[in-house]
Parts: sequence; structure tokens; C-alpha cells
Amino acid sequence: MAENVIEFNDQNFESEVEKSDLPVLVDFWAVWCGPCKAIAPVIAEIADEYAGRVKVGKLDVDNNSQTAVKFGIRSIPTLLIMKNGSVVNQMVGAVPKNNIESLLNETLEN
Repeated sequence: MAENVIEFNDQNFESEVEKSDLPVLVDFWAVWCGPCKAIAPVIAEIADEYAGRVKVGKLDVDNNSQTAVKFGIRSIPTLLIMKNGSVVNQMVGAVPKNNIESLLNETLEN
């Protein structure tokens, strides 16, 4: 995992994501998922570029089904942008980097 990408799991999700002072980008993924592998370098770049402003992490849905079910994750990759414990935006699939950045910037401005 990249330096600024945090590994989220069922145990730390509440403390790391839901109670975070910063907005959080959560990448729901799995090892066997091709589009998840394709988007991984983009997630790492965003983590580096937004360090200190947005917390970025990945949650493996196979090993952390409780959190995936809680948020109704049916397709992966699914990216959630959360702020103050609530989902403010959601993207499904290997979306382009500029789409993710525009939603992150919008979240930071509000």
C-alpha cells in the first residue's frame, strides 16, 4: 500500500473514517478485482496530492464484509467521500482521476 494510503477495516472504520476531522476518500476493493487494480495508482496519487487535507484509504471487502454491507457496497471499486461521518459523494467503477479530484475539491470547499 502507498505511503499515504491507510488500510481501513471493520475494526478501525469508525475511528479512522466516521470520526475523522478531515474528509475521507474510501476505496472499497478486493484483490481479485481488475478495475480495482487499475484505479489503485490513481488512489495513491490522490493520497499524496491531498495529504493533510483529505484522508485516503482502502477497505478490502472480502476481509471486511461488515463495513461493506453497512454501506450497501454491491459493486467494486466503489469510492465513498465521507465528511463528518456521512457519505457526501459516491462513485462506482474505475473513474478518471479528474472526476475524483473535482468531487474532493467540492467537498473541501463546502
